[in-house]
Amino acid sequence: MEIFFDYLSNISDQFIDPKKRIFFIYILISILIASLWFIFIKKLTLLESLRTIFDKKIFFSKSAKSDYKIFFINQLIMMLTSPFLVAQLTIATALYYYFHTLDWLNSGMFNQLPVNYVILLFTVFQFVLDDFSKFIIHRWMHKWPILWPLHKVHHSASVLTPMTVFRTHPIEGIIFSLRSSFTQAISISSFIFLFGSSVDLYTILGVNIFVFLFNIFGSNLRHSHIGIRYWRWLEHILISPAQHQLHHSIAVKHYDKNFGSTLAIWDWIFGSLHHSVEFETLKLGINNNKYEKNYDLKYLYFQPINEINDYIVSKLKKVKNIIMKPFLKGKYLNES
Repeated sequence: MEIFFDYLSNISDQFIDPKKRIFFIYILISILIASLWFIFIKKLTLLESLRTIFDKKIFFSKSAKSDYKIFFINQLIMMLTSPFLVAQLTIATALYYYFHTLDWLNSGMFNQLPVNYVILLFTVFQFVLDDFSKFIIHRWMHKWPILWPLHKVHHSASVLTPMTVFRTHPIEGIIFSLRSSFTQAISISSFIFLFGSSVDLYTILGVNIFVFLFNIFGSNLRHSHIGIRYWRWLEHILISPAQHQLHHSIAVKHYDKNFGSTLAIWDWIFGSLHHSVEFETLKLGINNNKYEKNYDLKYLYFQPINEINDYIVSKLKKVKNIIMKPFLKGKYLNES
């Protein structure tokens, strides 16, 4: 019974905790931004805007229904597995003691810096490191054949809703959870070691101020059918909702573009930046969305495991063939 109530608590936290992406205030602000976009940019009436935003064909599609089911299942899986994952405090403590073994670093070497500067530096450092690590892991998910089957679950969505952010394979969820633990541990341990106990964050409602701003300026619109585009110069710095929607495009020319979460500068630096296009020109998903299996939970959860297993087996066979090749040659020579 206790597990059931913990599960319900985890579900409700997603909507009432400001640290969560779909906190209801963020959703309401996203609706307001979308309405203003349609009224002032697309020249729709308020009623037309609301009908477009709450399009039943989107929110009751097979793809969206899969999103909702995966959300509820993954919340349970993460709740059961999180106690077994490496804790942030454990990693931070290990790093803190490791820093003491480095001769070129001294504990508290910058503790004379004014507290406000330390807080500002820590806030910026944690945000940038977190965003960069998301970019790197996301890029690996696309580039590494052993990880793509997992991430393909997310890209199998043929329509986008704010709940699509939860459309991930549980193993990918664990990978990103560990990523978060490591990046926060690195930030905390390094700053406490260098700057002392004055380390803190500038926050709003307990959220890093930069993450808060990202969320209130429409983070939920990135997974939506509202293709808000930024000025071209700004899309070199920040990922617009339309840029992330393009990342979900089925078009070959859009493959492996716009991996960034908040900042577009990583894509700009690493050559994967693509400016936004009109949302109406995009077709989203994978495999031309021909397969009903893309909406089947059993397929979405177990097919990635099968594909990873096949990939590993094929690689092992290649290694075996390379190792055995000299011996096989010798065998054939002896026989002749």
